[in-house]
Amino acid sequence: MKDISSLVTDLHASTVKKRQAAAGELGKSGNLSAILPLAAALSDPHTAVRCEIVQALGRLGDSDAIPALITALDDPEPGIRSAAIAALGKIKDPAAVSPLIRCLKDKDMTVRIGAAEVLGKLGDKRAIQPLTPLLDDPFSDVRNSAQAAIHKLTKNNP
Repeated sequence: MKDISSLVTDLHASTVKKRQAAAGELGKSGNLSAILPLAAALSDPHTAVRCEIVQALGRLGDSDAIPALITALDDPEPGIRSAAIAALGKIKDPAAVSPLIRCLKDKDMTVRIGAAEVLGKLGDKRAIQPLTPLLDDPFSDVRNSAQAAIHKLTKNNP
């Protein structure tokens, strides 16, 4: 593996493949000093690079990545928003609950499904009320995810 500083430099390389590979390697490095350069590179114009950056931040698994991942929840690409939701689910920090609740109203059903699933795993009861309208979502997968999340949040909690 390259050293961290050359990987950080490669986040700004001219080719998409090199930027994407650098982000992936930084995520695998386990080096938390990679969080800030990865977060700064989230403005990359290429979707595949942004997706790899979001996944790398999730792999690093540190709450310092949460602000960048919350920003990624507003990405125009639903795949990036879904990846950010999954990354927040890996970090398991209560600071993600409110931004994830906002994602329950996303126009993309995969984003709504992901948000419901992660909210169920996080176990914060604040999500119960915002999940309830999804029980009437036009898509059965969304309804099922919301129902499963509500079940997780209410079982063992009188």
